[in-house]
Amino acid sequence: MNLSSLNFFRNLRSDNKQFAVIGLGRFGRAVCDTLHGLGYEVLAIDVDEKKVTQAVSEQISAHALQLDTTEPSAIQQAGMTDFDTVIVAIGNFLAQSIITTLNLKEAGVKHVVAKASSEIHMKLLKKVGADHVVFPEREMGCALARTITTPSILDRFELDPEHSIVETIVPPTFHGKTIAELELRNRYGLNVLAVSQDEKFEINPPANRRLLGGTVMVVIGSNKAIERLRP
Repeated sequence: MNLSSLNFFRNLRSDNKQFAVIGLGRFGRAVCDTLHGLGYEVLAIDVDEKKVTQAVSEQISAHALQLDTTEPSAIQQAGMTDFDTVIVAIGNFLAQSIITTLNLKEAGVKHVVAKASSEIHMKLLKKVGADHVVFPEREMGCALARTITTPSILDRFELDPEHSIVETIVPPTFHGKTIAELELRNRYGLNVLAVSQDEKFEINPPANRRLLGGTVMVVIGSNKAIERLRP
């Protein structure tokens, strides 16, 4: 998430219990299955009857409909304006994805999340009113590139293009030294948010906490500073 997405997430209702997911490919099915597993009411929608039947048989949603969402009347008939959030997961069919997103916004759906399959697709979705656009292929590609070039970094959360929070393996050179001795803030420009201990994390560890090589710590700082942590 970046700062441009802040308003979208700020406006989401925390008590929202109903979601509609349009498009039951791999991405859409994963969204349905996860939301349903978390206890939310999910309406699964696809133009393909076989995919709808499969969603019902595998119980990845509370309800499922075969529907052509490129028809504006179908949006109203399905009652999708009653849902606070609708996810458009039609990533590989650009025209259908854009028309569906436009129809949802014109019908008055408050929050529309849409999946993009390319940079142009992303721009077009934003143009027709998508409140939030995800690009899972690009995000996974970026994550893979970082993983294979910096295997010591286990997870990363980008705050902006220049700063991140990362979960990283404590370098061997840090072994046995305290946070204060390492002077991570002064020497690296990093702040330690947590360190692993007995399969759990100690949040806001004290300056006298000794680090053990091979364990995990969570730090926040600039990407350039984080790169200096490479073993």
